[in-house]
Amino acid sequence: MVDLSPYWKTIVDTLQDGVMVVDARGRILAVNPAVTQMTGYAPAELIGRSCRMLDCTGCQIIGKGEGKRWCGLFVSGGVRAKRCVITTKDQRELTIIKNAAILRDPQGNAIGAVETLKDMSEIIRQQEEINSLRKSLHMEEGYYGMLGHSSPMQALFELIENVAQSEAPVLISGESGTGKELVARAVHDAGPRRDKPFTKVNCAALNENLLESELFGHAKGAYTGAERARIGRFEAAHGGTIFLDEIGDIPLSIQVKLLRVLEEREIERVGEQTPIKVNVRILSATNRDLDRMVRTGTFRDDLFFRINVFPLHCPSLRQRKEDIPAIVQSFIRVNAEKSGKQIGGLSAAAMAALERYDWPGNIRELRNAVEYAFVLCPGATIDLAHLPARICQTLPVCRPAVLPAAPTEEEKGALVRVLQQCDGNQSQAARLLGISRVTLWKRIKKHGLDVKKEVRG
Repeated sequence: MVDLSPYWKTIVDTLQDGVMVVDARGRILAVNPAVTQMTGYAPAELIGRSCRMLDCTGCQIIGKGEGKRWCGLFVSGGVRAKRCVITTKDQRELTIIKNAAILRDPQGNAIGAVETLKDMSEIIRQQEEINSLRKSLHMEEGYYGMLGHSSPMQALFELIENVAQSEAPVLISGESGTGKELVARAVHDAGPRRDKPFTKVNCAALNENLLESELFGHAKGAYTGAERARIGRFEAAHGGTIFLDEIGDIPLSIQVKLLRVLEEREIERVGEQTPIKVNVRILSATNRDLDRMVRTGTFRDDLFFRINVFPLHCPSLRQRKEDIPAIVQSFIRVNAEKSGKQIGGLSAAAMAALERYDWPGNIRELRNAVEYAFVLCPGATIDLAHLPARICQTLPVCRPAVLPAAPTEEEKGALVRVLQQCDGNQSQAARLLGISRVTLWKRIKKHGLDVKKEVRG
């Protein structure tokens, strides 16, 4: 068998990972070229000096002697794949993976240690690029089901990313139809509990007795009809997340018990007095003014402060109208798949109507409007005639007063703009203007308009 011991230095020097040998007091005895390349220090600057100069975050330096009195490495006997950060000569922080083993003499006494240092900076850079690309693509397709490139939505997505990594209770506010449940789901899916249960409770849908049983469970015979024991939503969500939707509708008696769950992390089933430990993250949502409810005494202030550790607000659709085209196109794709209709988009006039409307029902109302249009639209393009009447009625152009009574250039210009908006469709233009098709035809003739030439180009 060939003795390789004379060649150990050549072997170590060819390794891409850094190799460093220290004595029992942490003085550096030897390094390979990878260490000097990694740290920026020349071998002469390292050898003979304390390994403390690298300021490694993974070291537990005791510094009261040698061996076990010097460093925690000599106490544990080694380090396996530990992620650390060291400081280079030019004061950069460098992430490494460290492995270490104790060197012992023939009598078993610790005389030093050998460490291998793997530079993770390139891998981390690649991971960051991949994560950034994934996030970018994710945003294009929708952030956990939510579409939006507007500033309010981008700010909301950033807040979700931050709060998802914590265990803080979150209170999600916003008007009805703004997607509060989607936000709650995103907080869960973006966080460390993503593989655990996500349990939703609609607090407004149940009366007081049923809600208590739904949340905390009940024992057999706890009330009339309780023929068997049942676990509640908190137990079902153990290890994961519970989402309390419409929390502003919870009765005061249940609020007291909910506060106990938040403070003591335990519940009692209805009809039992045995505490049951639960580990859940609580997310809540409401479209009610909880501040006002606290002032009027209909919502407990102590519960409000416990659930409102990190508030998230869902912007209304009228606050982010620039997102409407992307949202509409998403709804069109979904409805096209369900209905089999070959509808690909909206006319310019129909889209303008959607963007002008205030959407009191927010995303939910917009989704319903697209579904309504799919029922009426016979062709490939949704037009104004296919939208709910309330949406068109809000357009300024729908008002008969949009055209002056006298035959002026102003009237002619307005008439041309409406006809262009409707791609020359005179029936549609008449509906928008609130006049008959005959009246429209007379005005076209009065101004000497050639619809085919001046409107359709």
